[in-house]
Amino acid sequence: MMKYLRYLLLAVLAICLVVVALANRDAVVVRLLPPDLEALTGLSWSAQLPLFAVIFLGLVAGLLIGFVWEWLREHKHRAAAAAHAREAERLAREVARAAPPPPKDDVLALLEPPRKAG
Repeated sequence: MMKYLRYLLLAVLAICLVVVALANRDAVVVRLLPPDLEALTGLSWSAQLPLFAVIFLGLVAGLLIGFVWEWLREHKHRAAAAAHAREAERLAREVARAAPPPPKDDVLALLEPPRKAG
């Protein structure tokens, strides 16, 4: 059921994107700098693109910037989690090393629960 709902949502999203693309087919000029700054610096880069491409590229650029920003913001949480995992592993090794040795008596060894390997 959820699989079909996901396909339905993706189909609706695709239809919306196609409608936006068809409504914004006209070409626009995208410039790197404003005209006055182009004259001052001598850098003159421009491209003629359909408006829907500019819209979709803006959305993709915004998503990528947001993902990178969030990844950088969460670095301290990932570092703390890694430190906690290392500490837990160290403590587990210490507990395993400090476990009492198996009993020497064969009868007592049969009565005790089996020890986990590892």
